[in-house]
Amino acid sequence: MALIRWFDDSDNLSQMERHMEQMQRDMGSLWSFFRPFSSTAQVGVFPPMNIYDDGESYIARAELPGVDPNDIDITITGDTLNIRGKREIKQLSGASSYHRRERKSGEFKRAFNLPDKVDSSKVSAGCKHGILEIRLPRAEESKQRKIEIKTS
Repeated sequence: MALIRWFDDSDNLSQMERHMEQMQRDMGSLWSFFRPFSSTAQVGVFPPMNIYDDGESYIARAELPGVDPNDIDITITGDTLNIRGKREIKQLSGASSYHRRERKSGEFKRAFNLPDKVDSSKVSAGCKHGILEIRLPRAEESKQRKIEIKTS
């Protein structure tokens, strides 16, 4: 009964909301403390990627704003696409300080298993407006073939 009365009082309800918001902030801070030690911290989602199949090739697109294309390394090993790189953000000058800091700098690595083998000699990549596009043509043995049925 005391709990029900506590919720009925609007002052207590707003106090509870403030406590819940504070708890949420505290949990967020706690999680950010442990994130560098987490095994998934290195995987992350940077750069965000889309990979699709147009029938002849796989096309991988990565959002890489602020990344110098010379700092990106793309390799193909079997059916695995590997992307490594680094994004550097300039340090602030002496008297400046951050109000909000969400953009991260440092090294990144992503690896993707493709459904089929690709012809690594024909892979091409380009970067425009911060979007990296990698075209990965399928290997001939991986391409779909239409088989004719012979009739007698």
